[in-house]
Amino acid sequence: MESTLSPEAALASLTWQIELGATEAVGDAPVGRYALPDKPDKPLKPAAAVETDAPATPAPSAPAPSDPVAAAEAAATSAPTLDALRGALDAYPHCDLRRGARNLVFCDGNPAARLMIIGEAPGRDEDLQGKPFVGRAGQLLDRMFDAIGLARGSEAPEDALYITNILPWRPPQNRDPEPAEIAMMRPFMARHVELAAPEVIVLMGNISCEAGLGRRGITKLRGQWTQAYGRPALPMVHPAYLLRNPAAKREAWADLLALKARLAQPSKR
Repeated sequence: MESTLSPEAALASLTWQIELGATEAVGDAPVGRYALPDKPDKPLKPAAAVETDAPATPAPSAPAPSDPVAAAEAAATSAPTLDALRGALDAYPHCDLRRGARNLVFCDGNPAARLMIIGEAPGRDEDLQGKPFVGRAGQLLDRMFDAIGLARGSEAPEDALYITNILPWRPPQNRDPEPAEIAMMRPFMARHVELAAPEVIVLMGNISCEAGLGRRGITKLRGQWTQAYGRPALPMVHPAYLLRNPAAKREAWADLLALKARLAQPSKR
């Protein structure tokens, strides 16, 4: 038996379907009501998300890595004394050589000396004792300068030596310092010279010339007066080179005599 809706019931049913969104009985294309899309057109938002017109806050970016040379310049410039500079070097974290070294090798001799010798890097004996030029090469250096009346133990500035190295830590296996290591130590050396204020500098070896002059080739540079760190500077071959090449001692003696003649001039301090 068929049931027939009254007009009132049919109107109520139609009104209910419209409220549910069924406003079209027949569409232009068939619709699969049970088919799901492969992925939603828009990412789903959490239920608690609130719409806002304010722009999204960008995620904080990772801090830029510290520039070792800039850090060295800042640390060196802020050191008012040689002791403070030594402390700044000891606290400098960016040079990996410090991890394998026993000691920081900062200086030896009289800081008031008219002559400052800048060597290359500590060796085994220097690393153990914490002083520059104390091994075989250092013993030869002492004899060389003693021949022109200068000694690291002298209390008189005119007869004294003040000695340091470009690198304060021993490179592994006594290898040559790398360019990046020289670059980060150069600001410390420039400040070291500024604080010690010597009248004359000796650049002892290739690494010292590279740091002070930006050039290598010690056999060509030696014996020629130049400027480094704003001071008169004389490049000389390293005593370790003389131990390997005794024939070069004649040229080293000529350089020592030139140095003695320069220091014989009246002090400008």
